[in-house]
Amino acid sequence: MTDLSAFPITKKWPARHPDRIQLYSLPTPNGVKASIMLEETALPYEPHRVNFDTNDQLSPEFLSLNPNNKIPAIVDPDGPGGKPLALFESGAILIYLSEKCAALGREDFMPSDPAARYETIQWLMFQVGGVGPMFGQLGFFHKFAGKDYEDKRPRDRYLTESRRLLHVIEQRVAGRRWIMGDEYTIADIAIFPWVRNLVGFYGARELVGFGDFPETARVLAAFVERPAVARGLAIPEPTNPR
Repeated sequence: MTDLSAFPITKKWPARHPDRIQLYSLPTPNGVKASIMLEETALPYEPHRVNFDTNDQLSPEFLSLNPNNKIPAIVDPDGPGGKPLALFESGAILIYLSEKCAALGREDFMPSDPAARYETIQWLMFQVGGVGPMFGQLGFFHKFAGKDYEDKRPRDRYLTESRRLLHVIEQRVAGRRWIMGDEYTIADIAIFPWVRNLVGFYGARELVGFGDFPETARVLAAFVERPAVARGLAIPEPTNPR
């Protein structure tokens, strides 16, 4: 049996299936990137809920895996060279899982053409560096504590940038099935959970004028209809045992 005892995080979240990828996450826009990818690829994994309400992300066990105290993070018992690999940052996890699937001969959600592969990574970085931070800040100023600020200039700053990013996405998917064309890739898995969260959980549909982005709405609808996406959006479940 695989021994993961060298990873302190397994003390707080014991692995019932230590031969599987261990996922430490929550169903947030960043968290579901990993769970959707794992569901799409059918790689065996075991999810563990990192509860922000009790500051699990600040526990010594979690910080031993990710010193940046953010989800998601994984431990793959069968990493490169057959050795366990600990990894954090959702973009890095998507690339890693894609390359792992390619090595196993599985669907990897990455174009086989080298140029198209780098273009996909480009759009992944667009989400990591732009969409996630900007949509997240707008969510803070629109839905959470920031909504009580009388000065709306901070909110409007992120509103303007979020609309600009939506225009970029809109132009990209116009006449395309997905970000990369006909092929569904990790770029879609990265971008569309954030679009969904912006207009759904953050309640910013009207604020950003989402009706101005019909092509983006079309692709978002196709994204959430995928069975693996529907499953991944709810993982880890609140009742998931540790």
